[in-house]
Amino acid sequence: MLNQLVKNLILIKQDFAKNYSGSAHIQEVIPLLPSKEFPIAEDHLNLLHDFAKKNPIYFNSFEQQIAGIPCTVYEGDINEYWLNSIKHGTSCQPFYPTWIMSAYVMTFFAKQLGYSELVDIGSGDGRIAFCGNFLKLISHSIEIDDVLVKLQDTLCQSTHQNFHPKCEDALEFDYSKIKLIHPVFFIGGLPQMGGDVLATNIIDKISSISDLKNNTCIVFAGTHSKRHLSGNSENGGWSTLIEKHNLDVIDTISLPTVWTFDQEIETPYIYTKFK
Repeated sequence: MLNQLVKNLILIKQDFAKNYSGSAHIQEVIPLLPSKEFPIAEDHLNLLHDFAKKNPIYFNSFEQQIAGIPCTVYEGDINEYWLNSIKHGTSCQPFYPTWIMSAYVMTFFAKQLGYSELVDIGSGDGRIAFCGNFLKLISHSIEIDDVLVKLQDTLCQSTHQNFHPKCEDALEFDYSKIKLIHPVFFIGGLPQMGGDVLATNIIDKISSISDLKNNTCIVFAGTHSKRHLSGNSENGGWSTLIEKHNLDVIDTISLPTVWTFDQEIETPYIYTKFK
């Protein structure tokens, strides 16, 4: 199922991007109904649409056949949130979200791998933690920007999904307070944009908590874009850190994000664990 979801999501993204004639700042697609191409539980799909409909970053939506699949297109604008997110000195990346469908696929895979808690570092509007919550992972959303955390609080209330937003600097947060046992950490930030500093700090914190290291998965957002890469480009630019901290790559899933909408490549998410 996972491979099928990934393949078909990329298919509709590339078809949509090639033919999109709108002028919205951001845009993304969610299949309208479960199908053989998208064999998703109907209640899960409804929740993904609910998140988009109740999220103020989207100002318009319409139905469209894309690559033969009935979909809803959501158009939005994140300029206000982007500008606010760059004011924090320790922020590793401005607010640029993955697609909601991509967030679902990422968390679905973490669930398949057997992880029981999810910690989203630099969580933006909380979409990864939101998906983790209704997939029955105990979700924790860590975001430094207070405006984005207020947005998350609003979405928790309007969608009736409490993914526990925390307005915290991930570099300073005490992760022992949330009693993690078998967690997956999603690191928000490309390695070349300060994500390596953030990831190193999180790894040090994980290593300092007794018995946690061997039960933890860390997911890195990488890039295939040559304009963002320098040096070792393997594993989306994360190879040096992966080797330094003795991590094994479990798998890599490439998925659509807002920042790769106008590109033929997708964003690789690298799932790792400690050796």
